[in-house]
Amino acid sequence: MSALIATDELAVAYPGAAPALTGVTFDLRAGERIAVLGPNGGGKTTLFRALLGELRPAAGALALDGRCASVPQTERSRLDFPVSALDVALMGTIPNRAWWRRPRRADRAAAQAALARVGLAERAGDTYGELSGGQRQRVLIARALVQEARTLLLDEPFTGLDATSAARLERLLHELAGDGRGILIATHDLEQARRWDRVLCLNRRQIAFGVPAQTLDADVLAATYGGEIVTLPGEDASAPHHVILPPHHHDHAH
Repeated sequence: MSALIATDELAVAYPGAAPALTGVTFDLRAGERIAVLGPNGGGKTTLFRALLGELRPAAGALALDGRCASVPQTERSRLDFPVSALDVALMGTIPNRAWWRRPRRADRAAAQAALARVGLAERAGDTYGELSGGQRQRVLIARALVQEARTLLLDEPFTGLDATSAARLERLLHELAGDGRGILIATHDLEQARRWDRVLCLNRRQIAFGVPAQTLDADVLAATYGGEIVTLPGEDASAPHHVILPPHHHDHAH
């Protein structure tokens, strides 16, 4: 299948600074979900900004087939503005029209269709800030769908969601991938990352990329998070829990 994203030894830097991320070589295919793992400051946001065109490559190659759209954490959204779910979805039409022009009928129809696609057609008129965390996250996905983006970039979308909302969101992402979209999901959830198609591990450089079962071993996780991996037994012996200890944890008094 053709790649929606392809990078080769990509390095990304902020203006006037040394590269914040180096050596990134991966591809994202249509219909694929890739988990992006790494510590805070490890380069996940930097990579997303490069894919959105906000940062230019400092070295290497980056090729995109179609538009990428960002889906931020709902926890970082302003909840005190008196806007409806439809208003938020309509924000996805701004790149295709002057910001001061009122949305056209076609824009409103596209936003309504996107809300229906994420299961929120009946909540279009509800105030965005009064929706649950999972519903707000789906509204933000609808905003991205309105942009006709082939690739969705999700920043820790499951943060703060209860189990029911998280399961519904995971099903939605599976369905969107089934529609032929590519999905990158920045996350800290190792067990969830094992359920995606492939995983990209970053810590200011690319640590590993591949199928989770073959990629997420103790050495890769330690290099990704800069700590030591401790395996704790669980109820299911075939699925132990991994705990990441910070570097030099043994230097602290207990």
